[in-house]
Amino acid sequence: MGDIAKGVLGGGWALLVGWVLPAAINLAVFFFAVAPSLRGSIELVDRAWPTSKSDTTLLLLISAVLVGLVLNALQQPLYRFLEGYVLWPRRAYARGCRIQRTRKQRIADRVRTPAPGLSPIQLGVLHEQLSRYPHSDDQVGPTRLANAIRRFEEYGHDRYRLDTQVLWNELSATVPDHARRQTDTSRTNVDFFVALLYGHAAVAATALAALPGGGRRGAVLWAAALTLLALIPVWYRSAVAATDEWAAAVRALVNLGRKPLAEALGLVLPQDLAKEREMWQLVTRMSRRPYHPAADQLLAPYRAAPGDGQNPPPAPNAE
Repeated sequence: MGDIAKGVLGGGWALLVGWVLPAAINLAVFFFAVAPSLRGSIELVDRAWPTSKSDTTLLLLISAVLVGLVLNALQQPLYRFLEGYVLWPRRAYARGCRIQRTRKQRIADRVRTPAPGLSPIQLGVLHEQLSRYPHSDDQVGPTRLANAIRRFEEYGHDRYRLDTQVLWNELSATVPDHARRQTDTSRTNVDFFVALLYGHAAVAATALAALPGGGRRGAVLWAAALTLLALIPVWYRSAVAATDEWAAAVRALVNLGRKPLAEALGLVLPQDLAKEREMWQLVTRMSRRPYHPAADQLLAPYRAAPGDGQNPPPAPNAE
């Protein structure tokens, strides 16, 4: 039982809460609010319609698991669309970036010069909103979710020149277990709202499509569609807010994982931050580009001596 619990609380828990649970919620709304209007007009619905409470529960459970697995497999394009990186016209992308840069600047101005009467709590909220943007304007994306995620995607590179997008697997494999679990768990909250958002959109679209043949259930379909559509912006903002914990977990992952990652790569972490940034930039280039013989000489000052990974590296040759 202990091993089963550990498995559920590990990757299985993230899948269950992040994707299967919101799928179950959306399927329940579809089954009780929309599906009855499709009976008699769609043969497949008539055949699959359960005849008892136990059949209803089993159908919802199986459907939720299957839909959750599909959403989990498609999570990258689902996120990319909400971030504005996929299926967005070039003009829409550029306009979104301009809007987000303007919004970031407006918040920064309000933080820099607080309005009279602004309470400390209100000022803290402004700081929180500003923290959901990357530091560099060049990294600002076209949506709030894109910026909320981009801020911690660029954290390692901005501070240490450690590109977590390139070295994520290596970093995750060497950090302490609790730091890795914390990152996975914190992302689950964002996954939940993203899955809920897409499910609401799908059920609302189905409800609107069923209106012509809805008959007396037209009012129920309208109510379901309008309610779900009204909730979509709420879940989007909730997903953006939920990235705060995810960002904190990734920040801890980078800060705690640099030393074990360097040791696992056969390197010694320099005491000087500028040298450390130089080292991680070289490591990132080694991982992203084809090998070049010059890398041997450039990385030599940071390589650990055989059998000793704790001595500080010698200063690079000034020549």
